[in-house]
Amino acid sequence: MNIHEYQAKAILREFGAPVAVGVPVLKAEEAAAAAKQLPGPVYVVKAQIHAGGRGKGHFKEAAAGEKGGVRIAKSIEEAETFAKQMLGNTLVTVQTGEAGKQVNRLYIEDGAAIDKEFYLSLLIDRATSRVSFVVSTEGGMSIEDVAHETPEKIVTFAVDPATGIMPHHGRHVADALKLTGDLAKQAGKLTEQLYTAFVEKDMELLEINPLIVTKDGKLRCLDAKCAFDDNALYRHPEVVALRDITEEDEKEIEASKYELAYIALDGDIGCMVNGAGLAMATMDIIKLYGAFPANFLDVGGGASKEKVTAAFKIITADPKVKGILVNIFGGIMKCDVIAEGVIAAVKEVGLQVPLVVRLEGTNVDLGKKIIDGSGLNVIAAENLDDAAQKIVAAVKVAA
Repeated sequence: MNIHEYQAKAILREFGAPVAVGVPVLKAEEAAAAAKQLPGPVYVVKAQIHAGGRGKGHFKEAAAGEKGGVRIAKSIEEAETFAKQMLGNTLVTVQTGEAGKQVNRLYIEDGAAIDKEFYLSLLIDRATSRVSFVVSTEGGMSIEDVAHETPEKIVTFAVDPATGIMPHHGRHVADALKLTGDLAKQAGKLTEQLYTAFVEKDMELLEINPLIVTKDGKLRCLDAKCAFDDNALYRHPEVVALRDITEEDEKEIEASKYELAYIALDGDIGCMVNGAGLAMATMDIIKLYGAFPANFLDVGGGASKEKVTAAFKIITADPKVKGILVNIFGGIMKCDVIAEGVIAAVKEVGLQVPLVVRLEGTNVDLGKKIIDGSGLNVIAAENLDDAAQKIVAAVKVAA
């Protein structure tokens, strides 16, 4: 689960991390009052969307002005003007795609006199099962670009969970950022604060880009991005309360109600599979034969008829879907349950696109019998390769 920048900074503030004072704004008429609460005389007006690249983004609407989603205001009146231009309009960034995202929230923050910009993040290293730090002197830009162009400027290290955060980790961060004296001490303290927040809140990612040194020699988290482990949210109702469903895909929201692992993609072949590995393989083989998956959807090992029906409805609700591939290998998941769920969904919502079904495993004969006796126009497949070829061909014919 992702949250907005101002929410992430509020969490960091709880752990003592240095962040600027700021006020969230939901209505343009609140902007002036919000700015008056800040020291000034410079204010930063930031669009709050779940996507990076806001500063270099652009708004679709002419009324939003020519500037991006992060603007420097030199007066309260200018901050109010920016708020009116930005709220309710669609911001397009490198991460949103051309569709963009509507700006429903702003964060007006006290300005900062910046001397240096760094990059600092914490994430889960799946290879080592440890929390890892990623540190670079190249802040304020995409870390992917830094990795591609100057990888030697990125320093990474992991924290042993047996010891937790130690003073030498802070020194490692300071060395990587070439900080000495008091700034090195500040880096050590910040390292401990960020690690503690990361672990206690069950985060998956904590990114500070940029981490800055101000003109008066202070470290400050100028931006903050937090993502949380969905499986641990039951322990953090205070984090769940921060969820903004307007930033999420409607289909993904619906899928979460049924505990389905669903991610919308840009292709035109809908996929319903059990097991994450098999789902990835199914997506790969669709691409192998020249098409693109419209989604990742794992119904899980113990899916019910109702869950399968819901999954099928979510797939068919996507207007981009021109064909559907159901690929089930029954272990815990039974093929007859999948078959009954698909039939129930088709009878309820109809079937307007080609449907290929490949079943194998537990109760496979019963599952096939249910499909065959349904009277549905379903294309049967014997294996994954056969299924992928058939759905790609069927979509091309339908087009």
